[in-house]
Amino acid sequence: MPRIINDPNLNVCPDYASPHYANARAQLVNDNVTEEQSIQLLRTIWRAANDADIDLWEGQVEVKREQRENLRRIQEEEQDRIEQERIDEEESARKEEKKKHKHKFMPIPEDTGVPDEPSIIPSSYAIRKLDKGEYLELWYFTNDDGSTAWVSAAAARNASSVVDDENLSFEEFCIACPRFIAAIEEADWPQDRVRMMAFFWKNIQIHPYRSMRDPLAQKALLVYQAEQRKHWHVVAKSAAGPYNLSTINQKVLDATRERVYWLERTKKDNQRDYKVSKLSIAKFRTITKCFSRTQFSS
Repeated sequence: MPRIINDPNLNVCPDYASPHYANARAQLVNDNVTEEQSIQLLRTIWRAANDADIDLWEGQVEVKREQRENLRRIQEEEQDRIEQERIDEEESARKEEKKKHKHKFMPIPEDTGVPDEPSIIPSSYAIRKLDKGEYLELWYFTNDDGSTAWVSAAAARNASSVVDDENLSFEEFCIACPRFIAAIEEADWPQDRVRMMAFFWKNIQIHPYRSMRDPLAQKALLVYQAEQRKHWHVVAKSAAGPYNLSTINQKVLDATRERVYWLERTKKDNQRDYKVSKLSIAKFRTITKCFSRTQFSS
């Protein structure tokens, strides 16, 4: 359908009574139609055609209006989307900034002042390791010098001073656990992992081995804790993914206790053999010296 360029509402009906339309009138005049009637007939035909054009024109105007409205809505939606993206990006940047420098944004309670005792915090090395979700020895959360302060930053930088978990005393282990839990919460570890570690250490501390008189039973708990926690961090980064560490595997713990026993037995046997060897050498030297003196006297 041809597009109407001009508004037909502005059209003016031609003067069909003028000489210019004499030929058109002559085509309509006959025995039943007078010239005046032919003029009216031409006007009627023009009005009908113009009314049809008006209908088409109004349809075009409505289509244009809808197109403009749709375009305006699309532009507004796009502008809203861009604005929302900007807001989201700014909010994300603020959250990332708060997460990265959370201590900078911590609110200051008005009812607090300078504490009587200095705050106890882990070393920066330990904080970085926990922020990455990596394995960290419990030693970093112990009182390495018997004071109320945690491991010093200088000691933390000295790898040779780090004590493996299995070589901690059970008392040191119990001191370090709640501090470690508080530290991983501060490091924004997922709550399921925080709960898992809390229950894991709780189950270690309340296990029947803890109350046995045999010191190797407690040692087995510490070795089990150290080995299984290390293994969990390794597996968590693999395709297998993490698992629930909190439930004590009694079969593995019993095997660990057996291994600890034989390691301790071997250690004592080696120490005894070493003492016997030293004693034998000393006796041999004494006998040799006495023999030499006897020979010299003769």
